[in-house]
Amino acid sequence: MHPEAAPSAVAVPAEPLLRVEGLTKHFPVFRGFFRRRVGTVRAVDDVSFTLGRKQTLAVVGESGCGKTTAGRALLRLVEPDAGHVWFRGKNLPTLGADELRETRRHMQIIFQDPYSSLNPRHTIGQIIGRPLLLHGVCKTDAEAEDFVRALLERVGLQPKYISRYPHEFSGGQRQRIGIARAIALRPEFVVCDEAVSALDVSVRAQVLNLLMDLQDEFGLSYVFVTHDLSVVRHIADDVVVMYLGQIVEKAPRASMFARPSHPYTQALLSAAPEPDPAKRRKRIILSGDVPSPMNPPPGCRFHTRCPLAFDRCKIDTPAPHAVSDGHTVACHLYEGRTEPIDLAARIAG
Repeated sequence: MHPEAAPSAVAVPAEPLLRVEGLTKHFPVFRGFFRRRVGTVRAVDDVSFTLGRKQTLAVVGESGCGKTTAGRALLRLVEPDAGHVWFRGKNLPTLGADELRETRRHMQIIFQDPYSSLNPRHTIGQIIGRPLLLHGVCKTDAEAEDFVRALLERVGLQPKYISRYPHEFSGGQRQRIGIARAIALRPEFVVCDEAVSALDVSVRAQVLNLLMDLQDEFGLSYVFVTHDLSVVRHIADDVVVMYLGQIVEKAPRASMFARPSHPYTQALLSAAPEPDPAKRRKRIILSGDVPSPMNPPPGCRFHTRCPLAFDRCKIDTPAPHAVSDGHTVACHLYEGRTEPIDLAARIAG
């Protein structure tokens, strides 16, 4: 008699490092001498996504779509109005000041502008070293100085630069300093807010490669806010596309570029430069301008510019529909449909 086979182990999905549910941020608009409230900018509206450990999530969209506000709301650099941000088992919007300060050691940000994000009155040693002392990573100034010198060398700068001021560096060097400051406390999660958009193309590639090397070395997870789809193709694991404060499509990188489904995503990709003529997409020109986030249109917010919009789009907000594994699109055209709709072909026909 044969012994019973041992039951096979069931793989349990790993808990994501970051889980965002219904994140919302609105800004009041005031005008006049008496500062009368005249409206509300709906910068981020009911945004939800997850970020895995040691993964990169790219958040893309046109200027003003809310991607930067969403990134900052994750860290409570701007206070969200609603929603949940679960990180390390804690819901960040509910944390008190002391608990938030302790948690912030594990999450950092790299700002877009390397010129304004560094204090011009402080040396590089002070900019990077002070957080080390405040959070108790280093106990003495000498220990912090040694730590900063090693960190500068790791990001490609000479340790002797520790006593220099920000104005003595180029844009690429300043961004490396910003990266060194962000990783000094050994965080798990970093928001990269257009971290390479202000840099020259050659320097951009170097900084991107540095970020990827640091991710492998320290096990970092990135939310990478960008409008540059070539950067997304190079660095992202998953992609979120935003339009007027809402997510219109979410997908793994390969699926997003191979099977873009939402009309807005297809228009974005058609405008991206492609050096290989055989891979170039037919350009899709959208009519009209992006509506004001103070007065977004009802229903699908993209319907005022979408060539495929129909009556329902003007009334009902579309729910996310799954078109493949991990790939969802918020569009009424995908109810009961999984094959991408070729917007360029529809326009041509």
